[in-house]
This record gives sequence, C-alpha cells and structure tokens, in this order.
Amino acid sequence: MTTGALQNLLDGLPENPRIVVSGNAATPWTTLGMVDALVETYVLHILNGQPGLPDRPGVVVETPFLGPGSRHLERVSYVPARLSMVPLLYSTALPPDAVLLHTSLPRGGLISMGTEVNVLPAAVEAVRRRGGLVLAQVDPAMPFVHGDGVIPVDWLDLMVEASDPPASPSPGAVDDDATVGVARQVARRIGDGATVQLGIGGIPNAVLSALTHRRDLRIWSEMVSDGVLDLERSGSLDPDSAITASFLFGSPELYAWADDNPRLRLRRTEVTNDPAAISANPGMVSVNTALQVDLFAQVNASRVRGRPYSGFGGQTDFIVGALHSPGGQALIALRSWHPRADTSTIVPTVDEPVTSFQASAVITEQGVAEIWGRSDAEQARQLIDHAAHPASRVELREGAFDLGLLATLSGAASRRAQQPVFAAQDRAC
Repeated sequence: MTTGALQNLLDGLPENPRIVVSGNAATPWTTLGMVDALVETYVLHILNGQPGLPDRPGVVVETPFLGPGSRHLERVSYVPARLSMVPLLYSTALPPDAVLLHTSLPRGGLISMGTEVNVLPAAVEAVRRRGGLVLAQVDPAMPFVHGDGVIPVDWLDLMVEASDPPASPSPGAVDDDATVGVARQVARRIGDGATVQLGIGGIPNAVLSALTHRRDLRIWSEMVSDGVLDLERSGSLDPDSAITASFLFGSPELYAWADDNPRLRLRRTEVTNDPAAISANPGMVSVNTALQVDLFAQVNASRVRGRPYSGFGGQTDFIVGALHSPGGQALIALRSWHPRADTSTIVPTVDEPVTSFQASAVITEQGVAEIWGRSDAEQARQLIDHAAHPASRVELREGAFDLGLLATLSGAASRRAQQPVFAAQDRAC
C-alpha cells in the first residue's frame, strides 16, 4: 500500500526531477531504494553521500560536497559552493522537486530530522513553495534532536515506516606519532573558554581528546562527533551554553545521547555557517584540515589530481568567521608528509583550485607556521622552517627562491616571524 501511494505521488513529478535526500549519516536507504525503483531518470542531490548510492544510467548524483559514495561515480555533477550558500541554490539555480528526509518517529505532531539538519530545512521550504513533495522515512532508530530540524508532521506528503540506523563512521586513527603531534600543537592554542569548531577524522579526534583538561569550552560547529561527547562527560564544556552544530556523525552511543537532549541544538546551515554568526562567538577557534598548503598559504582541501575529492564545505565560512571573532584563530592542521602519496603536504604552489587561504596558522607535527599578519616572504619561511617535513625543506627553499619569496626576507623579518600573533597556551594538554 505504501508503494502504491508513493508511486501516485512520484507520478506527479516533472520529467527528470531533482530529489534532495538526507546525506552524511542520515540517508534513508530503504525509501531511497523505493524511489529509485519507481523513477526512471532523476537528479539525486545529496551532501557527503555515503557508499550505496544509486549508480545506474538515468541517475545523476549532484552535490556541493562529495563523499566516499559519490567521488568515484561516473555520473556525478559537482557544484562548487561554500556550504553557507548552498541553501540559496534551492531557490535559484537548483530548485528541488522533492525532498526525502530520514526522520524520527512523530512526537506530539512534530518530527525531527534527527542527525542531519544542515541544508534540509531550506530544501523543504523551497520545495513547499514550489508545490513539490516532502517525503519522510520515519524510523525508530533515528533520534529526536531539537533545533531547526523539528517540523510539523502535516508538512509531509507521505511517511514511510522503515528502519535504517544512522551510519557510524570508522573512527580515525589517533595513536600514530604524526597525528598526536599535530593534535598537541593545536590543543596548546585552545584555552579555557574558547569556542571550538572541528570536523571528523584522526586529527580532529585527537585534538578533542587533548582538550579534556580545558574548562568552559563552547561548541559552534558544523558537526558534532564522539569527541564532543567525551568533552561533555569530562566536564570540559560550558554547562550554560548550548552545543550548536548542523549534523551528527558518530557512534550509536552519540546518537542515543542526542535523543531529546536539551543541551544539543542542530541548526540550519544558514545559521551555523554564517561568518557573522561564527564571529559573534568570543575566542572562536576553527580547526580545519587540508590536502596541501603552498608557500603563499593557499590551501587545497578539495581536489586530488584534478578531480573533486570533497568540496569547499564550511572551511571558508569558518576561517572568515574565526578571523573576525574577538581573539579568534583559524587553524589549518595536517601532517607534514602524506603517507599514502609519500610526498610533502607543504608544496611551493598548489596546482589545484584553492579552497581557502590566509589562516592564522598552519600546524603540523613539526610545529606551527604563523601566517596571519606576516608578509608573503615571512609566511613562506614559517611554512618551510616550522611546518614542512625536514625531507622537503631543501626543495621548498629552492621553490621559494624561484618564486621570489626568500630573496626579500631579511634577518630582522625572520626574527619577527618567530613571534606568534596569538599567545600559545602554557598549560599542558
């Protein structure tokens, strides 16, 4: 009976409709499979798509941020956009014809988008203005999370009951020397009372683990992971400040903690990623990673060998916001050497499109390269002497000389470059 009702609704869609689907950990796999079987050709719009997406003629995966389930697809359309701007696309260049959500069970006439809010409220509002469809897979495994993802049940055109527990990523390694070294360098710059933004992966996890002795930290981030839960349990977070993010990506334990938790608020991307809202947080520390950083302090965090690997995401949003925050810092944290590619992550110039540039500092396990307020020559010297792997420094100095950077760096400028703009925290991490 559900399939018949779904078929009747889908029959009313235009030819080759654009269908926005919950991404990250919240893809409603059962209902997406039903839609895929009933719609011959369509555009599947999803953020950070995970493995298992439809991969057949007639389906184009459209995304501003590629994930492991989309970056290697033949039929993928990458739409470069800062994450804070993606909601505007739904009322302009990329209008949706249907939105497929993965929600909690209804409570008191309301449902929650659960672990994934992000761009979905804007997509729902845009499709309702257009007279399109709002479909929901209601799932007892999806937590009811407070915030902008809570909407009335009567906004839904159809509910499909099915259970696909939110995905849990494999935790990034935090025990290798390079990752731990980067994390310690980053954690030293984060003091009591700071507001923190971190992503997912080995380095962010290690940084969060190194902050459990801090106090009165606040979280304003795109994402909340298990590391934030550890900070909450260790008493490191300000008890009077809401934990603010846009989506969750972590363990089943994290999702159980999030259910009906008044401490947690998942806000829409227009709020979490608004540089003005970010800058309103005192002591905002944004920690992002990269694939490459060049001697002009330009960051490639989105492309590998000319192909999109991820996307802009929120890196630019948070770098700008953090730099405008009172006492804020925008940090790029990465290993100095890429273990798989067996090459330096600090390069003379990036060959790929630039994701961001001019952070406060670039941090590796080798040390801290101070960037903000330095001349281009000082930035290059900092990156070579303090962030680059020793095996790459001779080549990088030659590259800097060819670029006209080292020739203009005086001894006095070099001494000034050693002094950080932001005072490091003296307390042990």
